[in-house]
Amino acid sequence: MPEGMRRLFQQAERRAAGQLEASPEVRRAVETIASGGTKEGRARKYGNEITSVDGIRFDSKREARYYEQLKLRKAAGEVSHWLRQVPIHLPCGTRYVLDFLVFFSDAGRAPEYVDVKGRETKEFRIKKRGVEHHYPIRIVLA
Repeated sequence: MPEGMRRLFQQAERRAAGQLEASPEVRRAVETIASGGTKEGRARKYGNEITSVDGIRFDSKREARYYEQLKLRKAAGEVSHWLRQVPIHLPCGTRYVLDFLVFFSDAGRAPEYVDVKGRETKEFRIKKRGVEHHYPIRIVLA
């Protein structure tokens, strides 16, 4: 085992045994992450706020609101069921994750592929175009 890796391994063992105190930077990073902030303590890139509804973690308040709307639509009988965080694999190892795949009670109605976005990014537009090119689906923005 290389010397640097051996030292890191020994430090991890001592830290686990309580013999080595974590550095102030490590403690600060752990406290920041535990309090819900990002590692560096900065605001999130697009201003989204992680939200929990019914014990489910959502990446944004907008996504959580859409989930609550789906529950109401299911209670009204419009929606049969839905799936969350559905991965779609593209060529070259790229993966696009849909926020919701919604199935309707009306058997003749096609499923809806929904992505909840507050802001369209360049990366999103490229991946959306790739998905719609390779698969016979249309992604709906909510």
